[in-house]
Order: sequence, then C-alpha cells, then structure tokens
Amino acid sequence: MTVSIYSPSDGSLIAERELASDEYVADVLANAYDAQKNWQQISIAERAQYCHKAIAWFVQQQEVIGEEISQLMGRPIQYAKGEISGLKERADYMIGIAQSALSDTIINPDDKDFTRLIRPTPLGTAFIIAPWNYPYLTAINSLIPALIAGNCVILKHASQTLLCAERFQQAFKAAGLPSGVFQYLHLSHEQTLAAIQSVDINYVSFTGSVNAGKIIEQHLAGYFKPLALELGGKDAAYVRADADLSTVVPNLVDGSFFNSGQSCCGIERIYVDASIFETFVSQFVSETKKLVVGHALNPATRLGPMINAKAIAHAQNQVEQALLLGAKTHIAEHDFTFDKDQGQFMTPQVLTHVSHDMALMSEESFAPIIGIMAVENDKQALALINDSAYGLSASIWSQDEETSLALCNDINTGTVFINRCDYLDPSLPWVGIKHSGRGCSLSHLAYQQLTRPKSIHLKRS
Repeated sequence: MTVSIYSPSDGSLIAERELASDEYVADVLANAYDAQKNWQQISIAERAQYCHKAIAWFVQQQEVIGEEISQLMGRPIQYAKGEISGLKERADYMIGIAQSALSDTIINPDDKDFTRLIRPTPLGTAFIIAPWNYPYLTAINSLIPALIAGNCVILKHASQTLLCAERFQQAFKAAGLPSGVFQYLHLSHEQTLAAIQSVDINYVSFTGSVNAGKIIEQHLAGYFKPLALELGGKDAAYVRADADLSTVVPNLVDGSFFNSGQSCCGIERIYVDASIFETFVSQFVSETKKLVVGHALNPATRLGPMINAKAIAHAQNQVEQALLLGAKTHIAEHDFTFDKDQGQFMTPQVLTHVSHDMALMSEESFAPIIGIMAVENDKQALALINDSAYGLSASIWSQDEETSLALCNDINTGTVFINRCDYLDPSLPWVGIKHSGRGCSLSHLAYQQLTRPKSIHLKRS
C-alpha cells in the first residue's frame, strides 16, 4: 500500500512511501530483540555519546528539517526550525540526568550483614507512536530516555510525517548507533495494532487522540504491557483581576493560536475576571487580528494551514453550534486575506457569550478558535477549569504569587502554569490525568516508566 503525503498549504504532493510488509515488520521486531541484549550491556555514558551525536546531526540539519516540517504539516517557516531547538533542550536534559536517575538505590549502605539494592532494568523494546503536530518534540520525549535506559526503540510516525521517522534513522546512522537499536516502521493502523501485541514489544508509548488511545488500550488488554498515553486536552487559562494584560494578552494569543491551535497543551478556553473582561477581550481581539494567515513557507506567515479539511469541518461545527446557542463572534472573514482555495486554511475565531453547554468549551477543538468567559471570583474559575473530561494543563495569570500557588492545589491537571502556558520544561514530568492520558514523559520520573525495578538481596554468611 502506498501512502501519499500532500502539503496542507497548497495541496502539492510532497512524497510517497510504501507501508512495510508483514515479513519486514517481523524482521524489525526480531532485530530489535537481538540488538537489545548487547545494548543493555553498554554503559550509560556510551549510550549517551551515541545520542549526543544524533542530536548534533539534527542541529546541523536544522534549516533543512525546519523547511520540511513546514511542508509536511504546515507550521510557519519562521517557527518550524525551533522544533529542533526544543528537541535538543529536552534530549540534553534527559541525557544529563540519566546517570543519577538510573543508578542503583542502596538500602542502608552501612549494614554489614546484608546488601540490598533496587536496580533499574531495561524493559526491552519500546514501540513509540508519534503524531504529526510536533513530529520531533513528541517523539524525543520517549525516544531518548528509552535508549539511554538500555531499551531498543521502534518508531512509528503519523502518515502525514513519515519522513520524520526517516530523519531519526539518518541521525542515528550518522551517530554510528549499533544496528537494530533504533528502527522505524511505516505502518497502517491495523499493522500498528498487530505489532504492539507482539511478544517482542515490551513497552508502548502513544501520543494522539483520545479515541485512538482507547483503541490501543483495548488491544493491549490482557497483554500486561506498560502503556503510556498522551492524549487530548482542553487546556484552560484563568486571568485574575490583578493580571498585567500587556504581557498576558500576547502570551495567550500565542498560546491559543500557535501551530494553528493544533497543540494538545494549547489554550482552548479562557476565563477572565469580570472586572477586566471587556478590556481583555478588546485587547485579545486586536492582538489576534495582527496574525498573518498564509502559506507555511511564506516568511511573514504566523498562522499556517490546518492539517486537513476534516479538522476544519470539526472546528467550524463547534463555532456554528456555539453561535446557535447564543455565542458572539469577534472576527470577520474580511479581517484576514488569504487564498482559501490553495490550502487547508481557517480564519482564527474569538467568541464570547459562551458556556459549557457548547462543544467549543467542553470538547477538544485542536483549531484556531477560542472561547472567553467572564467569572466573578477564584471559586467560579476553579469550578469551570475542573469541569472538563480532560486534565493536561491549565494556567493562572496573576501578579499574586502566593494566591496563585494556593490555587494550583485545587486544579485537576497534570501541569499548572503561572504566567506561562504551552511549554514543556524537561525537568518536570509531562503527565495528563482523566482523558488526557496516563504515565509521564520527561524529568527523572520518565526513567522509572522506561525501566522495571529489580530487587537484589545479598545475605553475608
């Protein structure tokens, strides 16, 4: 079967790839199984050297890869190469903490009669399923710590970004990584589900939609394999009365519309103290109208295309339903000039008079649309933030640090930002709750997920 990759900016054909045969999949799984036996015997320092060399290759290719990202999934060229900077930041941090995170835990080292220790042990082969919206950043979160921990890795990338998997192969080949330690597969959904059930796969990491996560979880039922899921989000921002709007507004416009809103941790709903609501909305709309919509390869573009027509239809349905239920729009079609017929473009939209009865405020949008609601106090804001099936991240915008930190305790998300949003700090675990997933990536805790504890108990006679 052939997969054709088309540019969301202009519909041009970028590349075509054949899906792997069942025989080739079997060979890849077997190669990983064989390679892992030797790979886990190599020191952490040696594994780190290979990974550092691979990351250096990406940095050298940053301009080329940035343009390719723009072509593949439509991120504006002025931002696209920044993905490699983020890749390097996360990889360097995870490599840097590996020796400490993967060291033995010795119980009572002064005990003369016993030696008792807990040793992190590789799981085997990790199967990583990466999405198209941040094709390198999402993959690197699990890929580097999996390798450093002594696992082999098989990467399956989204059909829109198959070329990114090939780039990883090129990077590790340039680094001299032993054969079989890193491999990729171009697979259909059915092939992917069959592969993760294989006895040769010991860990599965998936980043993508809630529905796809449910399917993967169902197919692994009874296989007793560790599974990490980073799924959807409906991330909220709460702007308190004391917030500095001169910094808050530009940050929230960026957090709402960066990557055309196609980010699991992008801002999808905003709650603003009623005393500053009208001022905030006015400034937010003005800032939104500064966005330049257009072809991803145009240096002036700040808002590129959506990934496909289905994604646009989903977002437009949410907007239309909200309008039928009384919402008010603040952006007109003529506020932006671009050729809709040349690609999958959508006018960004800001809506008020919204409520949680609307899909716009309760279901994931994954699009350049945002609803803004007024709230009377912290209590109401917290109730609305937590009124969601998702729990990835939320943000508080305030100059009152003490109160903001106290509010964090009552927000049901994996991450709470204060005066920041839409950013993954590699020193902190990236974790979702509720329908946003389970397990974590990044931080020292990621290594606990990618290893199993082995207890060693020695008694001296």
